[in-house]
Amino acid sequence: MNPTITLHSAKQIEQAEIDMLSARLLAVQTMKGNPMQIEIRHFGAAMAFSSKIISGPAFNTVKGITFTSTMEIDEIISYYKTLGIPCRFEIPPAHASPELFHYLHEKGFYQSDFHTALYGLPKSYPTLHSQEFSIRKLEEDEFDIFADIYIRGFGMPEFTREGVCQNNQVLFDKPGWHFYIATIANIPAGIGVLYMNQGIASLTASATLPDFQRRGCHTLLIQKRIHTAFESHCTLLVGQARFGSVSQNNMVRCGMNIAYTKSIWTHENDKK
Repeated sequence: MNPTITLHSAKQIEQAEIDMLSARLLAVQTMKGNPMQIEIRHFGAAMAFSSKIISGPAFNTVKGITFTSTMEIDEIISYYKTLGIPCRFEIPPAHASPELFHYLHEKGFYQSDFHTALYGLPKSYPTLHSQEFSIRKLEEDEFDIFADIYIRGFGMPEFTREGVCQNNQVLFDKPGWHFYIATIANIPAGIGVLYMNQGIASLTASATLPDFQRRGCHTLLIQKRIHTAFESHCTLLVGQARFGSVSQNNMVRCGMNIAYTKSIWTHENDKK
């Protein structure tokens, strides 16, 4: 049975997500010439992540925000305005307050979405088995395959392929990062990424090609990463997923629990 959620454990889960994204973007930032134009800024306890090249919320978001002063929030909003990037706040229950929500509303922000944080205890899957799929570690020269599965699995445009390839390949030999590929009759079908740091294992990106979805590939990739975390003596397992998504439900089926649901706040002028 997974432990109950406390204020301390909720903050620990959120910090693990921040640490994972920081590790990823710091590695991408160190690429020669910083081609993705990654910036990471601290505003008190909050961290503001941005990329002028990679649009969308994955790399352009504010995590760890709490209400300490209106000046801090104003500085964050101004920072993203200067970059020409929409400002997006991720607010978990442990960081929420009426003052924070009220001030964001005053500044023209509204709650536009939800995002689920999950947690669990690593456990052994000694007989990982599927009648269809096999899972192995991704080789360093296979990130073109990784990128193909990633963009097709998530329905991303073709022009993002090279960026996905580079942004993940740079992590291959970095401490804590593990990449897996699922195949069927030696045909690539899905990918999964695991990040382990200070005893906490984060299930990060995972995608399955449309032709192989709903056949157990994604679940097997989750189980493989949970097993790796167990063998590595991690004490906590965390994951993130869109609320009510297949990813969320598959993690729950593998024994993880919903820790909390974050509220996502965006500006009314950034409505699509």
